Amino acid sequence: MPTLRTLTLGCRVNQYETEFLRQGLEEAGYRDAAEHEPADLCVVNTCTVTHEGDAKSRQAIRRLAKDNPNARLIVMGCYATRAPEEVAALPNVAEVVTDKRELPDLLQRFGVVDVPTGIARFDARRRAYVKVQDGCLLSCTFCIIPTVRPHLRSRPPEDIIDEVRRLAAGGHREVVLTGIHLGHYGLERNAGRPKSEWLRLSHLVRRLAALDADVRLRLSSIEAVEVTRELLDALAENPRRVCPHLHVSMQSGSESVLRRMRRRWGAKRFVDRCRLVRRALERPALTTDVIVGFPGETEAEFAETLAVCEELEFSRIHVFPFSPRRGTPAAAMPHQVPHEVKRERVERLSQLADLLRDRYYASLGGSTLRVIVEGVCDDRPDRVLGTACRYATVDLPRHLADGRTLERGMVVDVVAGEVLNGHIVGRAIGPGP
Repeated sequence: MPTLRTLTLGCRVNQYETEFLRQGLEEAGYRDAAEHEPADLCVVNTCTVTHEGDAKSRQAIRRLAKDNPNARLIVMGCYATRAPEEVAALPNVAEVVTDKRELPDLLQRFGVVDVPTGIARFDARRRAYVKVQDGCLLSCTFCIIPTVRPHLRSRPPEDIIDEVRRLAAGGHREVVLTGIHLGHYGLERNAGRPKSEWLRLSHLVRRLAALDADVRLRLSSIEAVEVTRELLDALAENPRRVCPHLHVSMQSGSESVLRRMRRRWGAKRFVDRCRLVRRALERPALTTDVIVGFPGETEAEFAETLAVCEELEFSRIHVFPFSPRRGTPAAAMPHQVPHEVKRERVERLSQLADLLRDRYYASLGGSTLRVIVEGVCDDRPDRVLGTACRYATVDLPRHLADGRTLERGMVVDVVAGEVLNGHIVGRAIGPGP
């Protein structure tokens, strides 16, 4: 039986697509190579969001070629799409897949007759990613992704529903709906149709929440302006099935920086939408991304970002120093912020992020959280860590009073206690839904 090794860099969508291809190749007779066993076929899913992503992709390809000298290498992903000639010149690369829409054709060339419409499991995870949409049409000045994934494509709801059923039956207790531009789910399918026939993300959420399956839903990153009242209603109507957590990408809290980024809204509109979320849901977790040191960012503009973060009390902030991406307008903008200034601002925002996280976690004290056990603590075998519905990390005893032992993938109801070392210390009170 031929052997296979896969490696994924980048986002959740990439991780899903690698799993889709891997399970398809299993149908063609491949099996995963053991840890030190040479593989006959290697698949690398690359990332090109930053120059570092390109470099890591090249390093991964060279390393696989060295460790598996007789293997064919198939390379896909955003770096492969952006620079196929560079990728093709790397050692042992036999094929470069420049468009993820080609994956079914690739599987057919390997002899797969019935190409799957989705995956049946997400190996090594209890929280599975499900790709529902691909493509982005925006023109943010810092982002290369719309040039390598420009084609909007939404999966049929029926395929997604079947996939979630399979994942739940296989033991996955949480499904994260993800896409390149999640809020545009259904957009290209709605063109030319009456509004009464439009397909929206809220429709998909409602249908998935109604499934008779032991699984909860979480939305991946979404643009704030696409968190509609209809979508909020779908979340509010299903508090036990849909996690009260939204990751809304802010990037900056400064009106002038957002204009230079060519974002579609200003800070005031973003804040207003987040306030709407807080009114619609009970103690929701709001998380976000912020780019620090965008070209021309002044101290006053950075202070505006700090003020918005504090006002909105994000429970988690992913902080990124601006990295010029060749091929994007921002890379050629004047007044690039010095590295040492970006580093100092990253540190300040990260300190605020920790403070806001602990403040939000403390506000949950005494409440009951649904927690998926992720694993045993490395240095404390009598404790486990889990992820709560509100995207909080929870530390709790591994052994329960009734004699049960918590294992990875189990869902339990937990009473939130004190906040310690960036975690909520919890007490399990019973099985979750």
